[in-house]
Amino acid sequence: MLLLNAGLEWLAHGLLAASWWQIILYTLVTTHITIASVTIYLHRHQAHRAMDLHAIPAHFFRLWLWLGTGQVTKEWVSIHRKHHAKCETSEDPHSPQAHGIKKVFWEGAELYRAESKNKQTMSKFGHGTPNDWIERNLYTRFSWQGVGLMMIINLALFGVAGLAVWAVQMMWIPVTAAGIINGIGHYWGYRNFEAPDASTNISPWGIMIGGEELHNNHHTYPTSAKFSVKPYEFDIGWGYIRALEVVGLAKVKKVPPKLQLGSIQPVADEKTLEALIAHRYEVMAGFARALRDAGKAEVLALKSRNADSSVLRAANRWLHRDDDKVPAAAKLQLAQVRAEHPVLDKMVTMREELRQMWLTTSASREQLTADLQAWCHRAEQSGIAALNEFSLKLRAARA
Repeated sequence: MLLLNAGLEWLAHGLLAASWWQIILYTLVTTHITIASVTIYLHRHQAHRAMDLHAIPAHFFRLWLWLGTGQVTKEWVSIHRKHHAKCETSEDPHSPQAHGIKKVFWEGAELYRAESKNKQTMSKFGHGTPNDWIERNLYTRFSWQGVGLMMIINLALFGVAGLAVWAVQMMWIPVTAAGIINGIGHYWGYRNFEAPDASTNISPWGIMIGGEELHNNHHTYPTSAKFSVKPYEFDIGWGYIRALEVVGLAKVKKVPPKLQLGSIQPVADEKTLEALIAHRYEVMAGFARALRDAGKAEVLALKSRNADSSVLRAANRWLHRDDDKVPAAAKLQLAQVRAEHPVLDKMVTMREELRQMWLTTSASREQLTADLQAWCHRAEQSGIAALNEFSLKLRAARA
């Protein structure tokens, strides 16, 4: 009878006899460690080689991912690299632009499993991932035994409540990574940069998903170990990486490039062209700010005349976007705004001319430099203050 009672007591409360808040805290801590393992080890270290990890944290992350997710490093890395290589196309393993937001959000894990069976993907994109004895004979060979062991641990610690803890742990990556990052991160949010895909920043505070919320920043600078770029953005994953680096357990290889400004040159030269191409996303983000400011000034001018500014306000969010990123419903508004506001039309036209300078593959370096000089001259002679200021800044840029 005593043994039976002891068994029932263990089944109800586990070895720790933890309170409800302690169980919740344990769940939050363990799922956060899982997120940190994904963003630091799988994403920034393995997939993009943006940083090096010492063997101690690298193996801890491998062990934890085996216990908490059952994910195989080569599979995750291969699928993610293919996502970048084929982004927003039919070959992208998990693009909401190609597969639909509902499909990616609710069935992202299924899309991942289907792609993990693609041997061509594994062969082409899986190079450089661990292939040591423990990877071959434990983590890859018995990938789901790890999550089974995690369930046993949870049951031992918390009794039947451990099953609920385990369920949350198992759902955490499919929901956050497959659903939120791969789904919402290519569908809704704000964009700092006009990257060639549909990536968005979900939130400027990357805490819950380890910094992966800053997805547009990552797609703009995929080989950077740091995802935050604006002063108001916070990447907790980067905080962990810096802590590891301070104690000698990590080494950062790359961070987002920063445009350097020197003295204003008499004319745009080859150094200016180099800076424009190397920092094109940052340069165009600056142009976007100038366009938005010009649009706001036009709105205020309309209001001062008691004129209707609703179309301009609606179109203002799209003026700085590449044409293929503007929805069809907004294009008519843009055309109307450009026809009615010559300043904005001129700025949009010159933005596209500037963008073509790094998209053109047939022009020589000398021709591109001459084109840039001509662009700066037209900007400074346009009579538009925003264009003039932007051109002067551009002539001060250095790579």
